Amino acid sequence: MTTTAASVLDTVFGYDSFRGEQAQIIDQVVSGGDAVVLMPTGGGKSLCYQIPALVRPGTGIVVSPLIALMQDQVDALANLGVRAAFLNSTLAPEDAQAVERALLDGELDLLYLAPERLTQQRTLDLLARADLALFAIDEAHCVSQWGHDFRPDYMRLSVLHERFPAVPRIALTATATPETHREITQRLALDGARHFVSSFDRPNIQYRIVEKNQARAQLISFIRAEHPHDAGIVYCLSRKSVEQTAEALRAQGFDALAYHAGLTEAEREERQSRFLREDGVVMVATIAFGMGIDKPDVRFVAHVDLPKSVEGYYQETGRAGRDGQPSTAWMAYGLGDVVQLRRMIDQSDGAEAYKRSQRAHLDAMLALCETLDCRRVQILAYFGQESGPCGNCDNCLEPPTGWDATVEVQKLLSTIIRLERERDQRFGAGQVISVLRGQDNERSRQSDHASLSVWGIGAELSEAEWRGVLRQVMARGLVAPVGEYGVLAVPEAAGPVLRGEERVTLRRTSARAGRAARTKAGAKSAAADLSAEQAQVFEALRAWRAGQAKEQGVPAYVVFGDATLAALAQQRPTSLGGLRQISGVGEKKLEQYGQALLEVLTAAQQEA
Repeated sequence: MTTTAASVLDTVFGYDSFRGEQAQIIDQVVSGGDAVVLMPTGGGKSLCYQIPALVRPGTGIVVSPLIALMQDQVDALANLGVRAAFLNSTLAPEDAQAVERALLDGELDLLYLAPERLTQQRTLDLLARADLALFAIDEAHCVSQWGHDFRPDYMRLSVLHERFPAVPRIALTATATPETHREITQRLALDGARHFVSSFDRPNIQYRIVEKNQARAQLISFIRAEHPHDAGIVYCLSRKSVEQTAEALRAQGFDALAYHAGLTEAEREERQSRFLREDGVVMVATIAFGMGIDKPDVRFVAHVDLPKSVEGYYQETGRAGRDGQPSTAWMAYGLGDVVQLRRMIDQSDGAEAYKRSQRAHLDAMLALCETLDCRRVQILAYFGQESGPCGNCDNCLEPPTGWDATVEVQKLLSTIIRLERERDQRFGAGQVISVLRGQDNERSRQSDHASLSVWGIGAELSEAEWRGVLRQVMARGLVAPVGEYGVLAVPEAAGPVLRGEERVTLRRTSARAGRAARTKAGAKSAAADLSAEQAQVFEALRAWRAGQAKEQGVPAYVVFGDATLAALAQQRPTSLGGLRQISGVGEKKLEQYGQALLEVLTAAQQEA
């Protein structure tokens, strides 16, 4: 096996240079040191432990949170000529024994294990008999009790330091606030590690948040306008919403699958396999889907319900555009989202400290939705990084307008208070807005709301505009949903606004609220910058790749990524030496696919 990091990068992975801090991280681990790595999804984290495992003697042990993805990770490495395997419950006893023998005989470069298996005494004893190159703890944010993906078994991984003090460890994550960063260091006993914190920015992702107005119709309009044939992920809050959204997409001709915890394990594995291995599949899912997804050509991630935290949102949107190509993070967000999530927190069985933590997460997410400024600036600030306006989010491309809504907010607060004091009742958003606008209905007649001093004081705003006001003041904690039915109350925090001591500037609700029109610089595919002739070659290469992937039973990206195919279509090399110069074509892939690629390129050139 080649013994320098640079030569492994070239000969195995087909890249001619490291990105960012990859070289320094790899040097740290190769030399036997520990590392904590915070790097955005798509930033090349896996190379930071794969290359040291190939350079150092012994086998690299990778802690991976989802056994469903290990097969694809191992397939991708095998396609590069790397000796990789996994140990998990999907293996028959004789197959597991064969993997264990290969480990002990020094025949593996990388071995993938779930944390639950790794911390078993039998596994620890097995590892103690093997020659180990390193431990890589992927998705290390799972160790954080207050994070969005807490996994109790990650808490026990400090045993690696106790049992194997001489084996270097590298902990990696794409989403960690400064607090989570500290937890990773403390709970994994990585106090002596070097810390590498890359920029969290994903400039290829365009962030867009629209006002919710028939979210499924908005979603369909968005996908049809911008990503009609692309792979994508749609996140919903409930299983019911997942099923209904997937059905709506299928009815419109999209290849959409539903994924949630209510399905059998076999159903989930089959659908995940289709998403990973086929082109153009849209996965509609709860957050049960996605951690560790290594599909590089996901062109969009959409949310039809509000995520519970910025960490969760960033982790989920980060599954788009891992190949660095332009991609979209789209979300529809409305008043009902705020009411529902606040109610879920208040009614949860957690301790008060947990509820406070969840409210803080939600408040940060709401602030991102309601900001008048660059969304990317706000996201990066959440992770402790300063930046300037990105020019590639909806607020930068179509700047929203703010307005002084102090008087209107006072009217809203006064109406909620009057309804409670004078009628001894609390109401939800719909009835409060009806009173503000002076709209007669059965509830108003039953409670004689028309006789209240606040009746009709907000007739100057439409129902949609009042919903926008209410959503934003609720996001700021000036109005709170209470109880099982989410009726509205005014907390003490609203006092300064009611007394005129504090002004309120809100985001103006657009007259075209919720439309999913494409922004000035929508996302493009890897082939978007190709000429018509090059695009024809690109499609021929994609068709060849699909055949290879089907024949081998692996995802298409395991053969070659879109970016590599686009480079082949642009440069159209005519020799094996020319192919070797293309990024992503290493020696094993050149040997395996080189002649076939030249034939495809020659045939496509003749037809173009």
